[in-house]
Amino acid sequence: MSTAILTGPPAPGSSLDGDLRSLGFDVRTAAGPEETGALLATVPAGERVALVDPRFVGHVHALRLALTDPRFPAAAAPGALTVQNGARPALARALSTAAGDDLTGTLADALDADGVAVHRPQLGTLVATVPADAEARHEARAAVDAVDDEAVRLRSAVKAHDGFFTTFFISPYSRYIARWCARRGLTPNQVTTASLLTALIAAGCAATGTRGGYVAAGVLLLVSFVLDCTDGQLARYALKYSTMGAWLDATFDRAKEYAFYAGLALGAARNGDDVWALALGAMILMTCRHVVDFAFNEANAESTGATARTSLAVSSRLDSLGWTVWARRMIILPIGERWAMIAVLTAVTTPRIVFWALIAGCAFGACYTTAGRVLRSLARRKAKRTDRAAQALADLTDSGPLAALTHRVLGRTGILMLPPLVLALIATGALLAAALGRPFGSDQTVVAAVFYAVFAGAAVARPLKGALDWLLPPLFRAAEYGTILVLAARSEVNGALPAAYGLVAAVAYHHYDTVYRIRGGTGAPPTWLVRTIGGHEGRTLLVTVLAALLASRGNDFTLALTALAVTIALVVLVESIRFWVSSGAPAVHDEGETA
Repeated sequence: MSTAILTGPPAPGSSLDGDLRSLGFDVRTAAGPEETGALLATVPAGERVALVDPRFVGHVHALRLALTDPRFPAAAAPGALTVQNGARPALARALSTAAGDDLTGTLADALDADGVAVHRPQLGTLVATVPADAEARHEARAAVDAVDDEAVRLRSAVKAHDGFFTTFFISPYSRYIARWCARRGLTPNQVTTASLLTALIAAGCAATGTRGGYVAAGVLLLVSFVLDCTDGQLARYALKYSTMGAWLDATFDRAKEYAFYAGLALGAARNGDDVWALALGAMILMTCRHVVDFAFNEANAESTGATARTSLAVSSRLDSLGWTVWARRMIILPIGERWAMIAVLTAVTTPRIVFWALIAGCAFGACYTTAGRVLRSLARRKAKRTDRAAQALADLTDSGPLAALTHRVLGRTGILMLPPLVLALIATGALLAAALGRPFGSDQTVVAAVFYAVFAGAAVARPLKGALDWLLPPLFRAAEYGTILVLAARSEVNGALPAAYGLVAAVAYHHYDTVYRIRGGTGAPPTWLVRTIGGHEGRTLLVTVLAALLASRGNDFTLALTALAVTIALVVLVESIRFWVSSGAPAVHDEGETA
């Protein structure tokens, strides 16, 4: 239960008391700032407190947006203010000196001045006002009656910038499913879990290798996606955001997609078609594409001093043509279009065709978005990257102890004078060329991996503030994942590719976990975790050494990859779960992300 304090007696005929109680508040009434402060002191520690002007007139959903969103320490709308436990001392200080007719507005400004960020939600057509007289009150009530706040609430449950398929084929009805869930007390986490279970059942159907299984898998994958949209819409509709929900939402999409890839590969194997290399290639391509998105956004989140336009002239002209916006959203194959394509092709074709279509579409999307971001970065290359952005990029590279050792040993030698991107390109190119060009288990590949570790370490020895330094994380992902794929494929050892798939999945989870921690403002995973699992350069070197040592020992390479995958997965998952269920974990939600 939360507590709402009316800062005076409510106006005759006002429904404010009932509206606040419907939102879960225990309502009390004060008679001015002094009594309000006294009542505030009696509210149990840990409870949310709202102060509401008794003259308030507005929609219930306006109050809901202003007073019940758990993501913000303080929030305000005209006539209403709420604070969570951490901001209550600042509210008490503000009350001790508050005066004036607009008490809640004065207090909100005082909290801002005291360093407490006050969230002010965009209300749009919703009404929230404190009328000064009877005529203004009558006009405000008429304005409330003229707007259906439930319709507004349903519209606002949908992301503003979803993809074409999601916007026109899912959201028109999934928002009503979200409302149905809210009215029955279901939580977003329960819907998220249902989406995961549905996708896992779909993967199991695909693994049967039968046409009926493939059709069922395609249908269930679409159902899973509907539920995936519904959980976020339910969170926005009911304002039920949580740390656990952030973690589930941030990781389950990838878990569902990659589990389905594995199901398709198993189903193909039942029919004598080995597509594990394609499945792993699709996973690698998708993960690297996401890292491009994450790294570019982090590098430019707080850039200063940029005078160049952030988009190209041709892109700006295209924006004036509405259809091109949807076309450009579709051609990058966001999650809605991607899952729809996978579902349909699974039902009517073969896993091999599914993977080739997926790889071709994602490769085109990745090239399109990466090229655009490179051009944007060059156009604003004089922009100054902040220390926070440079640190975020360094964290995203996932460099381990070998990279740190390289920095200490090389000092300020000539190699460190090369631009970080040049060093990363040299390291990645040499490693992949050796893995592709030398026989499996070759000592030269191990030498190339050592070379990679040295140059990759040198690349992150300085702050990553260059215009194109955001390319380092995706380059290192491509090097590590690509090396594992090539070595497993060229080993010709039974089970090596499925084991490599598991290894890349475990490492990719760690990399996604790093992204969402950074987005939440808590920084990268702890240093001990990165050191324990070796960093990208340490893992890459270890896999090449294992390939050299076990090249002639039958299935031992498969067993080694499996053991490494299990070890990394256990260490990463235990730490990730510990972090995301802790009280200090951030609530991260991907508003507008379509990938």
